[in-house]
Amino acid sequence: MFRPFALALAVMIGGVASAGDRGVTPTEIRLGASAVLSGPLGAQTLEFGEGSRLYFEAVNAAGGVHGRKILYTTLDDGFDVKRAVENTRKLIDEQGVFMIYNNTGTAQTAAILPLAEESRTIIFGPVTGATSIRSKFNPYLFHVRANYADEARRIVAHLQEMSVSRVAVVYQDDGLGKTLLAELQQAAAAAKISINAEVKLDPKATDYPGAAAAIERAQPQAVLLGVAGGTLTDFIKATLQTSLRPTFYGFSIANVDLIRRDLKEQGRGIVLAQIMPPLRNTTIPVVAEYHRTLRAKNPAAVPSAFQLEGFIHAKLLVDGLRRAGRNLSTASFIKAMEDAGEIIFGRFAARYSPSSHNGSSYVELAIVDGSGQLRY
Repeated sequence: MFRPFALALAVMIGGVASAGDRGVTPTEIRLGASAVLSGPLGAQTLEFGEGSRLYFEAVNAAGGVHGRKILYTTLDDGFDVKRAVENTRKLIDEQGVFMIYNNTGTAQTAAILPLAEESRTIIFGPVTGATSIRSKFNPYLFHVRANYADEARRIVAHLQEMSVSRVAVVYQDDGLGKTLLAELQQAAAAAKISINAEVKLDPKATDYPGAAAAIERAQPQAVLLGVAGGTLTDFIKATLQTSLRPTFYGFSIANVDLIRRDLKEQGRGIVLAQIMPPLRNTTIPVVAEYHRTLRAKNPAAVPSAFQLEGFIHAKLLVDGLRRAGRNLSTASFIKAMEDAGEIIFGRFAARYSPSSHNGSSYVELAIVDGSGQLRY
């Protein structure tokens, strides 16, 4: 099935120049991404970037990867698919990046895949957990985070453990929200749990009181949130203005820093799926490394879960770049990652092979406490 691609790899490794090998010089490796840096999701995406750059800067200060410094450029697409395609084309054709690293969005990733295939450019660690992006193997696409189906199954399993029978779903009416809704529907159906109400929120003209009233009428014990950013906190605020006091469940895309800032004590009890190790558990080596690196740069800096996720993405990427050797190319990177099998950073592990680039399946649940911190 993969023989044509294996042959292409062999040819490229043999020294024939590839369009996908641009962005690698004797002194640097150029990475780029189109990401949502503005709007409701912008704050957490900026945190991803800060975490990645924190690790890249530390690597560069220590001499880089086989003597090459990592340069990372991000362009804002405002979560707009068309802009994501335009930005990615600019990064590949005009700025000549070696790799698209940590771009944002399910629909955006699907839209830029043809550009990656055409130019033989790797997409590494896109911020999407969509099963649809993973269901068809693509040799140029490497995932890091667990998928949304893993998160949905873990959330639904907890509902079963808690004997919850009345469930509602609130989702934002866009590609992300519909993806999360579909994963929850599938997980609930498999567990024979009925969803009593599904309420959508228009991200461009959101009626929070109306959505909260619709949920109140359904009287659920639990509300599953297929939303992110400020949409999540604003909906919870509106719901708490009603008589309803359900348990709220969110995906890993929920921003706990935003929850702490916007909801304060009202955030207590929110349950969130997490796809990275606990931020405060410094007995885990990669978490301790993040804290040390952050303190070395700025002793007053406040650790962030999204920064940690970016940091781990960057660490995994650099591991692959090192494995690829001094003669870095698209082909050598792909082969190095596939040959690596399982790459383990304590409790976090990512797995790659010639037939799967799906990365991690790590998911656990955490609850927001009274101080806005996650408890596992």
